[in-house]
Amino acid sequence: MKKRLVLGLFYGVLSLSILSPSYGADEEEKPTASVDIGAFSKYVWRGYELSKDSVVAQPSMTVAYKGVSLNLWGNWDSDVHGDDRDEAKWNETDMTAAYEKSIGIVTLSGGFIYYALDGVDDSEEFYVSASVDTLLSPTITVYREVAHLPSWYLSLGISHSFELPRGITLDLAGSAGYYSSDDDDFVEVDKEGNPKGGKYQAFHDGKVSVGLTIPVMQYLTVSPMIAYSFSLSSKADDLITASSMSDKSDFLYGGVTVSFSF
Repeated sequence: MKKRLVLGLFYGVLSLSILSPSYGADEEEKPTASVDIGAFSKYVWRGYELSKDSVVAQPSMTVAYKGVSLNLWGNWDSDVHGDDRDEAKWNETDMTAAYEKSIGIVTLSGGFIYYALDGVDDSEEFYVSASVDTLLSPTITVYREVAHLPSWYLSLGISHSFELPRGITLDLAGSAGYYSSDDDDFVEVDKEGNPKGGKYQAFHDGKVSVGLTIPVMQYLTVSPMIAYSFSLSSKADDLITASSMSDKSDFLYGGVTVSFSF
């Protein structure tokens, strides 16, 4: 059932992106669509290492109209860690429905994310976000997990792009995250994963990244990047190390994304 739902949404988003109607030049707002494909040396999410010694491909499709958007994102791992068969596998599909509204220099957004995961319980999150169109573009986002591990995740981010010749931009970004668990199964642990305290509440992960956005044609861009993810506290260091595939809490990785938008 889950696979049929995912495939149905996949083809639905693809159809919308291809068949979105065109309007005349006098139309103030048109539907937009984008298709991205990224290839990376590692999959890291909120500080957690989710792949090792493999290449991950992460396709994404988005359609949007008048502030409402639907996104479908996936992860394909060329060699799933811990699988003795050395098989590639599609192991995650995320579906996001969102709404965005700009008021002056402030952009507000909110939505729902469904994480369809392979081998573990699926996850569901609501989120709200606010960003300011000013120096460093500060952004705050609050996520609420409502499925099997109820918790809050707060993310603070900044970013800036420098214009280079030929329309290229140098993109710098940084973020910090804080986790607060409401669930007795999401607790403090030592580096071996043994429970050692109450519900997990800690400054969790930080990430810095640098990349380029290179326009190739009117609708096509190529974006190489490199990122460094690290823990922000001793509690986070223990949890991330216990959860990782490399017995580490910091990760350097990179890749490239090709984007087509219209």
